[in-house]
Order: sequence, then structure tokens, then C-alpha cells
Amino acid sequence: MPRARTVPDSSAAVLFDLPDPSAGHAEAAPHRRGRTAPSNPGRPHLDDYDDIERYSYLGTHHPSWLARPEFGGSRCIPLCISHRRLAGRRTLPRAVTHWLLDSGAYSELYLRGEWTVTTADYAAAVRRYHEEISLLEHASIQDWMCEPHILARTRSTVYDHQARTVASYLNLMWRDDDLPWMPVLQGWTLDEYLRHVDMYAAMGIDLTVEPRVGLGSICRRQSTREAVRIVETLHGLGIRLHGFGFKVTGLRSAHHLLYSSDSLAWSFSARHQDPMPGCSHKACSNCPVYALTWRNRMLRSLPSWHQISLHTPS
Repeated sequence: MPRARTVPDSSAAVLFDLPDPSAGHAEAAPHRRGRTAPSNPGRPHLDDYDDIERYSYLGTHHPSWLARPEFGGSRCIPLCISHRRLAGRRTLPRAVTHWLLDSGAYSELYLRGEWTVTTADYAAAVRRYHEEISLLEHASIQDWMCEPHILARTRSTVYDHQARTVASYLNLMWRDDDLPWMPVLQGWTLDEYLRHVDMYAAMGIDLTVEPRVGLGSICRRQSTREAVRIVETLHGLGIRLHGFGFKVTGLRSAHHLLYSSDSLAWSFSARHQDPMPGCSHKACSNCPVYALTWRNRMLRSLPSWHQISLHTPS
């Protein structure tokens, strides 16, 4: 029976608030398929990747995957799923594997230009996921990305987005500090990321003691020299980084500097390929067999001489 909790009044003011930004809207671009799908190399052997497999979260659109037996068992495949996919569901799956919650921040800001989910509602939802789904390892805060096109949507500045991101962590911790909130670093240049570290520190938050710290606004430039330099520098400070949405090219450059990462790139890849042999659907963009195959191939493609960094104890 879940323990009773006393939470702050949902009508109470947040600890740190800023004016609402302007809204914005966008439509998704069409996709094409045509390349041949890869063959299935099967599940990895127990000793294939050591700790690296444990911290590579497989992104999914489907809450039901949290309860699928192929992701559990003695060699669990950790999953990552967005709050947008779980919110409002009457029933929730019971997880068979550990998982990470993405807050859906990019969609909120890209489509609406602001956060439309209140701190109180998000905290209550994550509490429900923690108790009903179980095995929740980390829950991303309601951060504010700093890519130029997102700043154009919100009509705001990098500094404002960084301040709002720190505020989100403080407000969520105030509402329910027993949940595994994962702070997020935002910025665009290296100096801006370092400033954000200092902004957390000014509020009494030492990111080097956090179990995991999300790294935002990197995924679309993850294999560039600037992005690798940012990851190297933050890693050098002793921060256990989680890379949001890292694709294969980015992981090949920086996976040895990340404590964990997640990726939904397999689904995008499958939209542009014919279905795998034995699959009856038109595309494997929602196929767990394809997803596991893609993940196995991705892990096998990473440079083995980098993997030692991921074996550092927490």
C-alpha cells in the first residue's frame, strides 16, 4: 500500500517564477522509406558490453514496453519514455526493467513555446509513475532547451532558460524530494554551460554529487567538435552526464565521457527502411524486435578503447 504523503498545496506559489513566454507552433516534416532493414543479430551475450549496456536506455513511444518480458529478465534492457506518453492514462504498466522518464520538454517548448504542465501536476504524475509503474531510476525536470530555434519560439534568452531550468529543479524538489529528480544542464556555448553549473552552485546544488545530470541542447550537434569539447569539459568537472537523444555518430565520439544516454533514433531509422524479415507491418518504427536489433548493433559499433570510462563506479 503506497505510503501517505503530505505535499504542498497545489495553489501555492512556486519558489522561483518567471513571466510566461510567448507561444509557438510547428508541424512535423514528412518521412520517406526505402533502405533495406538490418538482419537481427539477436540478444547480446552476457559479457558483450559489461556496464555499458546497463546505461544505454532504449527510447520507446509505448508505455506497454515497460512490462514486456523481452526487456526484463536477468539482463534487463533499460528504457526511456516521455511523460507525454504516460500522462492521462487510466492504467499504467508494471515495469520489468529500470527506466528513465523524459519530461517532454522539447515538445512543450517547440510546439507551445512554454510549459503548459504545472509543477504541481508534473510532480503528482511522477509520484504516480514511481508508485504504480515502479523501477523509475531518474525523472528529468521541466527544463528549458537553448537551441536557437527554441529561443525564437519562446522569445527569450539563454540566461532566462537556464534560470527557469534551475527553478524547475528547486520547485520539484520542494514539492517531492523523495523522487529521483535529475537536474539538467542547458546552454549553447561552453562558457554558458559552465555558467549554468555555477548557477546551480549558487543555489546550493553541487552537480558533482548528483547520481545523474542531464545534458541538454546537444543532441542535434552531438558529433561536432564543439559538442565533444562541452562534454569533455563537464565530464572533467566530475559530473555524471546523461546524454539526451544521442545517436550512433554522437556516441562514437563521446560515449566514453557519458555516464548514460538514451536514444529513439532506431524508430526514425526504421521509418526509412523496409520491415525486417519476418515482420508483417509496413515499417518497424514501433517494433521491439527492430529496436533491440538496432541497440545491439549500436553497442557493438562503439570503439572498444573508450569503454573503460563507463566502468567507473558511481
